[in-house]
Amino acid sequence: MPRDTSDLLRGTLDLLVLRALATQPLHGFGLSRWIEDRTHNELEIVDSALYKALYRLEDAGAIAAEWGVSENNRKAKYYSLTPRGRQMLRAETATWKRYVAAVSGALEPA
Repeated sequence: MPRDTSDLLRGTLDLLVLRALATQPLHGFGLSRWIEDRTHNELEIVDSALYKALYRLEDAGAIAAEWGVSENNRKAKYYSLTPRGRQMLRAETATWKRYVAAVSGALEPA
């Protein structure tokens, strides 16, 4: 039976958004596609969760937003990483890697 990934995603969405924006500004749909592509479609991003994460990160000063025109010639809000966001990305990546190593170690046979 497939497992609902919403609990897993809830704790990692901010980190994934920061990572996606580390190389280029993206709009909401572009962020969803980046995350889905990079996770081989294991994580499907719900719009409401993504936009809550974007507002949270913008309030924290980790990302900045400005209006632009999408590849479909539509008005879209593009998000980019700020210097504070780069610091957060480094710190959160280190924390996540420690967590993964700890859980992986616990899952190994005794």
